Amino acid sequence: MGTNIPRNILSLKGQIVNQIQYHPALGQVIIHCSRDRRLKAIDPITHRQGTVNQYVRRKVIDLPLLGFPCVIDMELAQVWTSKNERRLERCDFVDKGCRYTKRFCRLVSGLCRHMSIQAVSRHLSVRWETVKNIDRYVLESTLPALDPSQLTDLTMIGVDEVARAKGHDYMTVIYDMVEGHLIGVETGRTAEVLSEFLKRLAPETAERIEAVAMDMGLAYQKAVRECLPNADIVFDRFHVMKNYSKALSNQRRIEFRKANKPGKDLLKGTHYLVLKNADKLNESQAQKLQKLLDENTNLNTLYVMKEQLQELWKSATVKQMHEHLEAWCQLADQSPMVYLRKFAKSLRKHAVGICNYAKYKLTSARIEAGNVSIGMIRKRARGIRDTEYFKLKIRQSSLPDDHSMFYL
Repeated sequence: MGTNIPRNILSLKGQIVNQIQYHPALGQVIIHCSRDRRLKAIDPITHRQGTVNQYVRRKVIDLPLLGFPCVIDMELAQVWTSKNERRLERCDFVDKGCRYTKRFCRLVSGLCRHMSIQAVSRHLSVRWETVKNIDRYVLESTLPALDPSQLTDLTMIGVDEVARAKGHDYMTVIYDMVEGHLIGVETGRTAEVLSEFLKRLAPETAERIEAVAMDMGLAYQKAVRECLPNADIVFDRFHVMKNYSKALSNQRRIEFRKANKPGKDLLKGTHYLVLKNADKLNESQAQKLQKLLDENTNLNTLYVMKEQLQELWKSATVKQMHEHLEAWCQLADQSPMVYLRKFAKSLRKHAVGICNYAKYKLTSARIEAGNVSIGMIRKRARGIRDTEYFKLKIRQSSLPDDHSMFYL
């Protein structure tokens, strides 16, 4: 004895299910439907009732059913309007011109958030380009708009640059550093790009912005000074220490070239040991590092000064932070190491932005977390050629994944 599937489960509004058939040759489940004749024919443009000219059959792909690909063979009315025009009525569960149901598109987009396009294409037996286009369409129609003119209550923002691929198609990302939300994704990384975004802010919103976290790039500094005269620039600790790590790595290469055979053997495998903080090292790593520092005076000096530099961000006031920074730079000036003196010169040049940290305690942790998510998007996709699609994926990554792709 057969059992009918209730219409509410299939959710095919406007259709009457006549038969559910398995097609062995195609390996598909086909749901045969006819239009519910009790419903009025509505013109999709004017939304007025019209006359049925004829009934048109369409086949669309739906969610897999019990492990089999599923196709809906449905019937739609062609509406004849008062202006002697003929248009196909709108269907609630399929968009115009689409060969896939809305819930199938939602599944594809949900999977693309966690899987590569290639993997989704393989598992659903859909072309790579189709998967990408479906995901892009769903994101364009569902993501909340990023409209700077509608932003309010901004007090601290963060700015950074990201690339679609290494060295290609840079974009500017802007975050609300208090709430942690992404508020802007703009193509390009020039001062003009950021200025254009900031100029679209409401005047009262722009005036209330107190601080902007960023790296030490000149372009973003110029835009902020021109468009947000009341805001202080804060250079994050992460970028400062990153630049110091570069100086330390450069000096380590010099030490390696100067060293004899035993010295080179001692330096091998110690690159990340001198960059790591002492509390992150295990016992064997700490012993190996200590042996290196005991043997190499220059690296020992750089390592000690790295720990002293990190203490800079424990300063209670801007004035105290300035004093500690200047004292550190004076010590660096006395060193014979070129890269250390060069770093100290850069530190003095950016002293105001660095020491503003003591006033706002603002870090780029939210920005770096966003960059990790963006890096995962690039890694999962193994390269994205469509810049606009990449921007949509960045916007998606900033939103919580709090709904199921499988259930309505």
